[in-house]
Amino acid sequence: MRQALDEARKAFNKGEVPIGAVVVYGDRIVGRGHNLTETLADPTAHAEMQALTAATGAIGGKYLNECRLYVTVEPCVMCAGACFWCQVGQVIYGAPDPKRGASLHTPSLFHPKTQVRTGILEQECREWMETFFRKLRF
Repeated sequence: MRQALDEARKAFNKGEVPIGAVVVYGDRIVGRGHNLTETLADPTAHAEMQALTAATGAIGGKYLNECRLYVTVEPCVMCAGACFWCQVGQVIYGAPDPKRGASLHTPSLFHPKTQVRTGILEQECREWMETFFRKLRF
């Protein structure tokens, strides 16, 4: 999760919503990403999408069932759908997203075999978001 937080910092420094993600296969990072929606003028350029695309390229296939996705904030519906189609083995996120998070939907939008863990370094992940939005308001 610390590596995902580093990616969130990169997004923050670019004026992007500070969400970072990494995909881990075994003991190595095979994909990294941070939000680039403003930079690329692309509403699909979420951190998870960047990391998943990099990971499938590194692994050489579209299925990531042996991988873990670490993301600082709960994935949205689009990113949960991408995780579904990649069949990510585990999704591990820090802070929940009570407005747009995938957990608002029942049944789960993740693949049935995907394990989901929450609350990892939650306070740190939440603080990046709060700092970013506080900065926008003032």
